[in-house]
Amino acid sequence: MDASREPWADVAELLRTQRQVARLSLRHLAKMTHVSDSYLSQVERGLYEPSPEVLKSIADALNLPISSLYERLGWLDDEPAGDRSVTPGVEQAIEADDKLTAAQKRALLEMYRTLIGVA
Repeated sequence: MDASREPWADVAELLRTQRQVARLSLRHLAKMTHVSDSYLSQVERGLYEPSPEVLKSIADALNLPISSLYERLGWLDDEPAGDRSVTPGVEQAIEADDKLTAAQKRALLEMYRTLIGVA
């Protein structure tokens, strides 16, 4: 297999596996994504690489984070987690919320930083 196709083969296999785990038929996934089932079959077999928009539609239907698929395909820059900017508004809002105890604030901040990859 061509080295440039290897990332796509990995993503195609992941999509098929996730669809099967979700117990969705190709026909049902096609209805959810507004893409034909024959097209989805070719995508899952690695024969066709969909546009970013179609891939997002498939990812959304399978409850997969699109960023993880884009990263696997090399469509996103590899940025170390420590270099990601933290949105100060979220952390400030947590700190400023008088309804939260100090322990709740620490827990929320820890969870937020974990979710965005800046732990």
